[in-house]
Amino acid sequence: MNTGLRFAAIDIGSNAIRLLFARIIENGDDKPFLIKESLIRMPLRLGQDVFIDGEISAINSEKFLKTLNGFKDLINAYEPISYRACATAAMRNAKNGQDLVASVKLKTNIKIEIIDGSEEATLILSKNINQYLKVSTNYIHIDVGGGSTELSIINKNKAKISRSFPIGSVRLLEGKVNEASWQQMRSWIKDNTKNINVNKAIGSGGNINKIASMLGKKKGKHVEFDQIKEIIKKIKIKNYDQRITQLGLRPDRADVIDYASKIYLRCMKWAGVRKILVPQSGLADGIIEELYDKYKTDQLIKVC
Repeated sequence: MNTGLRFAAIDIGSNAIRLLFARIIENGDDKPFLIKESLIRMPLRLGQDVFIDGEISAINSEKFLKTLNGFKDLINAYEPISYRACATAAMRNAKNGQDLVASVKLKTNIKIEIIDGSEEATLILSKNINQYLKVSTNYIHIDVGGGSTELSIINKNKAKISRSFPIGSVRLLEGKVNEASWQQMRSWIKDNTKNINVNKAIGSGGNINKIASMLGKKKGKHVEFDQIKEIIKKIKIKNYDQRITQLGLRPDRADVIDYASKIYLRCMKWAGVRKILVPQSGLADGIIEELYDKYKTDQLIKVC
């Protein structure tokens, strides 16, 4: 019996930390099939500390260590071929980010890699997203996180240029995004779409996934620009508690989903696109595929 190859990925974001367990089934000449067996999400908002105070607080550092220690036990029980832990904007910007990485390594033996925006964009644009794309269509990929937004121009299913911007849902919530950052994003989009006909957008991130779900869209389907505006109107008239009890939003999403939508809508407007494809695939998925590719080329060393 082909039980598949097990891998695990840890995505340390600004709004939450995720642990993904996935199994890849190989079927001879057919395309390998990825099964997401379990996704554990810890709502730890590291970005709130960093974007206000410049570092991760002692309280959240302790919660972070406890979370990673628990993840390590789960990884040991799952027994993957290997795993990778990647941290993004909050850890990139935290003055004590490297100290926390060293503490985690010492106490849990998990090696956290703080990746830059370019590598983050590359990992997110995995084969799992490519299966929904058409070679004849040009796209702008918009990945909105709590602390940053990664943009890529996709031509012939390849990222031709990418850039990370310090604009994210948690940063906006805390009032830590200035007009200059918006203007830089707008100029970058305008400059990189003026000589190429960008037809559609691709959206990554928990907030666009939730918007698509609220609209009844299945994985890999399109959401219209106006549909996003309409659903956000309905969300904005609700207070924080109502967003949770009446709309079913998580507490750590209820206060940022409208800020995230602002980023998607502005990027779509500046790129001149009216539809956004939502494949519901993120950084953790890309890490799994990278680990599998390295395994197949004998570059991966088993660490569990």
